[in-house]
Amino acid sequence: MKAAARCSAAGSLLLTSLIAAPAGGASGAPGTPAAGSAELRGTAVAVARARAAGIDFGPCAPADAPGTPAGVRCGTVSVPLDYAHPDGRQIKLTVSRARASQKDPHNSKRKVPRQGALVFNPGGPGATGMYFPLIGAVPKWQRIAAAYDLVGYAPRGVGRSAPLSCEDPARFFKAPTASPEHPSESYKRQRIAQAKAYARGCARRSGDRLRFYTSLANARDLDVLRAALGEDRLTYLGASYGTYFGALYAAMFPSHVRRMVLDAPVDPDPREIWYRGNLEQSAAFEERWADFRDWAARHDDVYRLGATPAAVQRSYDTARERLAGRAAGGKVGPGQLQNVFLSAGYYDDFWPSRAAALSAYLRGDPGPLVRLGTPDPATATEAENAGAVYTAVECNDAPWPTDWRVWDRDNTRLARVAPFETWDNAWMNLPCAYWPAPRQRPLDVRTGPGELPPVLILAAERDAAAPYQGALELRRRLAGSVLVTERDAGTHGTAGGPNGCVNGHLHAYLLEGRLPARHAFCAPRPEPVASGGPAGATAQRDGLAAEAGGRRTARGGGA
Repeated sequence: MKAAARCSAAGSLLLTSLIAAPAGGASGAPGTPAAGSAELRGTAVAVARARAAGIDFGPCAPADAPGTPAGVRCGTVSVPLDYAHPDGRQIKLTVSRARASQKDPHNSKRKVPRQGALVFNPGGPGATGMYFPLIGAVPKWQRIAAAYDLVGYAPRGVGRSAPLSCEDPARFFKAPTASPEHPSESYKRQRIAQAKAYARGCARRSGDRLRFYTSLANARDLDVLRAALGEDRLTYLGASYGTYFGALYAAMFPSHVRRMVLDAPVDPDPREIWYRGNLEQSAAFEERWADFRDWAARHDDVYRLGATPAAVQRSYDTARERLAGRAAGGKVGPGQLQNVFLSAGYYDDFWPSRAAALSAYLRGDPGPLVRLGTPDPATATEAENAGAVYTAVECNDAPWPTDWRVWDRDNTRLARVAPFETWDNAWMNLPCAYWPAPRQRPLDVRTGPGELPPVLILAAERDAAAPYQGALELRRRLAGSVLVTERDAGTHGTAGGPNGCVNGHLHAYLLEGRLPARHAFCAPRPEPVASGGPAGATAQRDGLAAEAGGRRTARGGGA
């Protein structure tokens, strides 16, 4: 990237206009972008510098986006670590881009007008969007790739963007592990000790940087990236947690938004950020687990896990008990089993492989389950980094209960009716009870009529990682936004998937600026086709191994 430039006269005018720009919903709390605050002024300074410097795109480094074709280029953009001190320490965010093809995929002789850059964030917190430009090769995305530069980036803390770490990656994958639905007091004490040690490790390995990894900082970084790309207004696609800081951006910089798609929305109500939101997520995963068991029972002729959801649950419980006594392949215990099936709560495309692996294990072939559940050491550094960013952002974003008795009470009650994910989710977030950095107060996301261009919200009714009430709440808070609901579906994220109705609304909005007049509904996508039962499970070996080779499922409020 080019050296950061001081503000010219034109840059000073830009800076002044940015300081005057509305910041709807600002509360004035520490760390929030109240009008005239140091952080808002610092953002304006950083934006002016980024506009002047641009991004010097070149070949992508293997560490940023390995295996990317020549058409994808990479660069960096500098942002302040602390927006209250924009002249202080700078960090570099890695960025990837594929230029708009401007070729009509249905008529090679027709040139498509370029509409600017489409910036994507996949969620997490802790996920990278560096691979997003590759999606332009997928048929469902080619019309969008013709009109837009596809831009991905690694948010602060992720990958090489000032990476965070909380423990030695070599120790990150602990396997086999337990996963009791109703943990004993001794097990709880063990997990409390682990949570305290993890929080201390975050402070030790990250030092005074730790407090600056927040959703508000992510939203400010997004505005700097917009300016560095030369865009006067942002066109943005955020998924899962990416919807939360997209909503923050909309409230902080409404006049900077061109078009915005928020897919699988996180509930932005400040009361949900993040302790209560995690409890509601755990309850929603119980419903998705029930969906899977119902589907497996209807295909008992293929998987032989039981002809009723209760019988499928007994098959799962049998496997968990066996694994507690003897880990499959020495690495897959109850904790790994739970992770394998948690991913089925995110994506119903995973249902056939999970059912086949469970069926094979119960009939004496542990191979498919071992391939799905064994942690891959090659992905440990990436996974540890993603976990560190997830924890830092969620712990920094909001107050959390610091009294273990509150956690114990709430999760014990919830586990009585939703045992599948409750305690594992609690353990993942428990470092926030002992967090060494200051907590912020979440921004109260709200925009008034006419303050913000219309926003497209996409949601699936049975999404567990982002429960549906979050989409309804987001629609209420962003005036003029329109919700498109995929009925009776639960896959996490709907944009560009197999639902032609959803994709029709996505294309109409991004390509033509058209939205439904009111809340629109789409029929559900087809349910998964049962395949790969006991006889075919071994034949799925290559596909299962590829799936197991590093796909990390982020759990918690951000998803």
